[in-house]
Amino acid sequence: MIVELRGLRLYGYHGVNEIEQRRGQTFVYDVWLEVGERGADDLIEHAVDYRLVAEAVRQVHERRVALLEALAAAVADALLERFSPAWVKVRVRKPEVRPAGIAVDFGAVTVERGR
Repeated sequence: MIVELRGLRLYGYHGVNEIEQRRGQTFVYDVWLEVGERGADDLIEHAVDYRLVAEAVRQVHERRVALLEALAAAVADALLERFSPAWVKVRVRKPEVRPAGIAVDFGAVTVERGR
């Protein structure tokens, strides 16, 4: 089974540019955790609760970093440590990014980690 959480929007002050660090912007997280059969017995205490996954992402998000790569890697590492999935995949998107003034839907970094 895969626990999936998409579109977790958090405001933060990450970025290389000083204006990003000062003004902040919205970051959007998508996470996937391979959890085996955890929760198949219909008991929340045996499952990976996506509310706790969202809280773990929020806790990491509160730390300021310059690069999306560092942010995605830190979230992936925290989820591996806290929930012990077989693997985790984390995508962090910046919807407001404008590389060299060119309009794009978003800039993103995706990290996968496994045991």
